[in-house]
Amino acid sequence: MRLWLAGIVAAVGVSTLHGQGLDRAVAEFDQYAAKAARDWGAVGLGVAVVKDGRTVFAKGYGVRILGQSDPVDPETMFAIGSTTKAITAAAIGILVDEGKVRWDDPVIKHLPWFMLADPVLTREITVRDLLTHRAGLANGDVLWYRTDLTPAEILRRARFIPVAYSPRSSFIYQNVMYAAAGAVVAAASGMSWERFVETRIFFPLGMKRTVPTLGATAGLPNVAAPHQRVDGAVRVIENASVDPVAAAGSAWSSVSDMAKWMGFLLDSARVGGQRLLTQSTWAELFRPQALVPAAGFYPTQQLTAPRWMSYGLGWFQHDYRGRMLQFHTGSIDGMVAIIGLIPELGVGVYLLGNLDHVEVRHALLYRALDVFGFGGPGRDWSADLAAIYRNIEARGDSVRAAGRRGRRTDTRPSLPPSGYAGWYADSLAGKVEVRVEGGALRLVKSSELAADLQHWHLDTFEARWSKPWVDPDLVTFLIGPNATVDALQLGGRRLGRVRER
Repeated sequence: MRLWLAGIVAAVGVSTLHGQGLDRAVAEFDQYAAKAARDWGAVGLGVAVVKDGRTVFAKGYGVRILGQSDPVDPETMFAIGSTTKAITAAAIGILVDEGKVRWDDPVIKHLPWFMLADPVLTREITVRDLLTHRAGLANGDVLWYRTDLTPAEILRRARFIPVAYSPRSSFIYQNVMYAAAGAVVAAASGMSWERFVETRIFFPLGMKRTVPTLGATAGLPNVAAPHQRVDGAVRVIENASVDPVAAAGSAWSSVSDMAKWMGFLLDSARVGGQRLLTQSTWAELFRPQALVPAAGFYPTQQLTAPRWMSYGLGWFQHDYRGRMLQFHTGSIDGMVAIIGLIPELGVGVYLLGNLDHVEVRHALLYRALDVFGFGGPGRDWSADLAAIYRNIEARGDSVRAAGRRGRRTDTRPSLPPSGYAGWYADSLAGKVEVRVEGGALRLVKSSELAADLQHWHLDTFEARWSKPWVDPDLVTFLIGPNATVDALQLGGRRLGRVRER
């Protein structure tokens, strides 16, 4: 792959920005970013660009909280979501350099209690596999998203995540395996993942506006609030904590601090002339480890038309204008992030936002790469990507409409409300309770999430969650031959009824 790229690199002329040229690029990008933020309806954005070892752009747009006047600035803290994963990979890299971990160590060497659904997987899965989404497992987010499970219990239940493919033969995004990587950091270093990244990465880089968890933001100033569109209107929502799987995406930071992180990576893992990672370990972070199928990549591929798409150690990768782009997004309720690096050009871009899935992040990433990396404005990414995402939204609306057309409105439930009440359990998803409250059914999933069940048709009910920004689900009760409920289906899982004894 690198030989193929080298031939293209030689044929590509790249302008070096400096002096008035840089000033003009900054002014033009600033104007473009401000308009794009308005066009996409962003609440607040922070954007930083690093070029040739220094931060050449860092600015905030919009506000921290809708309806209030406090502006976003380069020091405003947001959830950085899954861009945390590259920090976890770097933490493992530090331990590799110290001889405490090897990339291809079996996970059970460091976590003897670690278990997956298949004993061969348990024995063979390596630390590298944890970081590359290729461990053979289906998605396991049901374990941590708005549940009451502890980090230890989440990792214990990893044994119940279904095997979806032969290990290293495919790619399914896996946050729980990154949580396991955090546990490897703790086991090998003798300190928690949170403490390790604070002391070994954030502190040496001077990242004073960066904390490892949502919980650590309590009481801090200049912190953005999450927002989401609910019934057509943008509103402030509650943060969703990623702290139970911290190493997968729990950190909070500012674009000013993330510019330091980008500068560190672009300088081959050096800070203040000192190395935190050896040259070979730094290079390993960016080496392609797994091919990513088109279905597992981003809609931006419709415009970037990559010849290949891969995943490194905490990085999505593709070819862009003859260069290798390392990038990653972060998304959690009401918050977005994106980072992009082209080490060969010495350019890095970071964006944080506080509106759920406001995809102006992709538009400004590629625009900034064009302007500061390749020396020209390039295409109108904001307009072109807006058209693509409008089509995606329209297709989603069509699918939802088709589902509603399939609803049979002439049916009634088979049982009275009390017939559905009780506890239901699944090894992976855990327990849920269905209660009768005021003559109606209510499903309680955790201390954070409950839903009113409204009859849909037959023995299927629509779960309208207590947090209205969480999409409704359909819950189907399965009636057995004795005319009582044996199980319910929710989110693709079958939860058996827990019988009283």
